[in-house]
Amino acid sequence: MSTPITRDDLQDFKMELLRDIKQLLNQQKSTKLKKYLRSSEVMDYLQISPGTLQNLRLNGTLPYIKIGRIIYYEPAEVQKVMEKNRILNLGL
Repeated sequence: MSTPITRDDLQDFKMELLRDIKQLLNQQKSTKLKKYLRSSEVMDYLQISPGTLQNLRLNGTLPYIKIGRIIYYEPAEVQKVMEKNRILNLGL
């Protein structure tokens, strides 16, 4: 037979659940993307070379903003490129 759940058990569960939710929210805040990324950040994120990033710009795959000599990318656009090029392997 199983042991009945007590009020203290429920209270402990509640506290543990709240602690886990708080931890997830803190992680989400710390991983929030910046408004704009520089080329080096995009290359690190995508694990690509400068030449590949340039090709993505030139062929229109990845939109960018150029101010002076600095090129910026919107994180949402980088994410769109990732999702657009995602390959689903259905094991066929």
